[in-house]
Amino acid sequence: MIRKGVYDELVERGIIAQCTNAEKVKELLDSEPVTFYVGFDPTADSLHIGHFVQIMVMAHMQRAGHRPIALVGGGTGKVGDPSGKTDMRKMLTDEDLAHNVAGLKAQLSRFLDFENSAIMVNNGDWLLNLNYVDFLRDIGVHFSVNRMLAAECFKQRLERGLNFIEFNYMLMQSYDFYRLYKDYGCRIEFGGDDQWSNIIGGVELVRRKEGEEVYGLTFSLLTTSEGVKMGKTVKGAVWLDENKTPPYELYQYLRNVGDADVIKCLKLLTFVPIEEIREMEKWEGSRLNEAKIRLAYEVTKIVHGAEAADKAKATAEALFGGNQDAEHMATTSIPADMIVNGGVGLLDALVLAKVIPSKGEGRRLIQQGGIFVDNVKIEDVNAVLTNEMLDAGTVVRKGKKTFHRFTK
Repeated sequence: MIRKGVYDELVERGIIAQCTNAEKVKELLDSEPVTFYVGFDPTADSLHIGHFVQIMVMAHMQRAGHRPIALVGGGTGKVGDPSGKTDMRKMLTDEDLAHNVAGLKAQLSRFLDFENSAIMVNNGDWLLNLNYVDFLRDIGVHFSVNRMLAAECFKQRLERGLNFIEFNYMLMQSYDFYRLYKDYGCRIEFGGDDQWSNIIGGVELVRRKEGEEVYGLTFSLLTTSEGVKMGKTVKGAVWLDENKTPPYELYQYLRNVGDADVIKCLKLLTFVPIEEIREMEKWEGSRLNEAKIRLAYEVTKIVHGAEAADKAKATAEALFGGNQDAEHMATTSIPADMIVNGGVGLLDALVLAKVIPSKGEGRRLIQQGGIFVDNVKIEDVNAVLTNEMLDAGTVVRKGKKTFHRFTK
């Protein structure tokens, strides 16, 4: 039994960026259960917050009665997707790939119901045993090199050098769609907006090989209002694995998103009904902190469960007294000329704000474990507050009682 209107909901939440045939896709999703897929390359053994839009799309679609295929790229992961990258990805060993694939499979099982229609596949099952000459004859013949070179995912790399193995990636991803169409009746591929060229390749391949129309949709990447990718902290990526990013750190990261980004994040990353979010869009000033708390709680609950979300929220309230915002906390704006190479040195910022008298004192405090950024203990004296952190308004704590917020 399908629930009509899922396409409209995805549009209203600002999730859908591009679609090969919006009218037909909407009609299809409103009329019958549809099998669709999203791919995840195993570049690490955990997904991160940037993947969460993909996960939410799959969850929304499954809730509406459609069948998700989660594809883990045990084959494509050996090549590496050049999309959005200025340099070639690190080549992973077979052992690394196997470890990462296992990690992603376990993680995706927390968000999708594989007992009720969802399917998980590994494209290594068909890609790794292909005969290369046969693949070129059967699949490569359908791809125009001129059109491929014009694709955005390749154009960005041509100046710095595009390795031939990466040039094959589009064919491999397109072949994935073709195989899933043949094996499972898959009709739609979803992917990030940087995947548009690869998705179009798959749509075209199915049309040329089978004479059938399938569809491609891309969704908005998780970025700030200034177009900067979200998901980085002083410790690195914000992971969905609790051993890499504990629930409290995930909660705090989302609690500190910028005022201009909280509504967008609520739409993209939560199941909060769109009617409630529309009301929150009217909020201004300090009341936006209520929306940030709701965002942090809802995402933490989806990722780690209600108990972990309750604990993270209680910890934040105990530490910050509910006043972790510019209105109640000393705040320093970092001058533009201090922001170099995407950020400002943590010690420079602390000296500017007079939180510490000197960099020497700051180094001593860090070595003694007395400096925290968004409640994460800092161990690197060369730590940087990134542009993204400053956009969101990051909180630095000295010892147990001194809190200071840094923004642009």
